[in-house]
Amino acid sequence: MGKKLRQQRRGKGSNVYTKHPGTFDVSVKYNLHKKDIYAEVVGFENSTGHTAPIMNMVYEDFSEGDMIAPEGITIGSKVHVGEKPVYTLGSAMPVSQIPEGIPIFNVEARPGDGGKYVRSAGSSAKISGKTDKYVSVVMPSKKTINLNPKCMAQLGVIASGGMDSLPLMKAGKSHYMYHALNRTWPRNRGVKMSPVDHPFGGKQHHKGKSASTSRNAPPGRKVGNIASRRTGRRKK
Repeated sequence: MGKKLRQQRRGKGSNVYTKHPGTFDVSVKYNLHKKDIYAEVVGFENSTGHTAPIMNMVYEDFSEGDMIAPEGITIGSKVHVGEKPVYTLGSAMPVSQIPEGIPIFNVEARPGDGGKYVRSAGSSAKISGKTDKYVSVVMPSKKTINLNPKCMAQLGVIASGGMDSLPLMKAGKSHYMYHALNRTWPRNRGVKMSPVDHPFGGKQHHKGKSASTSRNAPPGRKVGNIASRRTGRRKK
């Protein structure tokens, strides 16, 4: 008979695949109510919900805040947050004030959202061009996006860039790592399953049929490229 497919078990609604809130215990958004204010780094924190370390800061008005730590910053360093261009490591300012070619991270998608892009360890983006209406930013994936000039970003490269260089060595470490990130693990490929367990299963070790499927396909067949407009490798 075979088993139910992964998407069928997820659709059942049990707590096995439930995303539990509270996993990401540290908020690292910008303090948007503070305009042109300095802060001092007083410590670092390891958050299970983030690959990068978090730096704890105390602002000039004695309030506290957290931001993603860049590579090379130390306790006692001064960080500036605001619209004024202050080019120190870890400072945050609008992308319109940042020169082209300087590494940036924790980039806002829209002004005021607190940072949505480039937040994983070791990553950074760069500004490639500016106009009056938008600023072009080259992401770590080499894709270029256009942002509002008022979007904020931090200067530098995110710390812990070598975290993925060391091997995991044991499956147990992967288990705890993905558990902290609230991921479903392990995740077997469909081509490694039996034909009764998955549409792509069998001994041929490849899909054996088209991966494109209809948007209205039943849960037992809705796998692969769902309602795809095109498939295959793009021409350069």
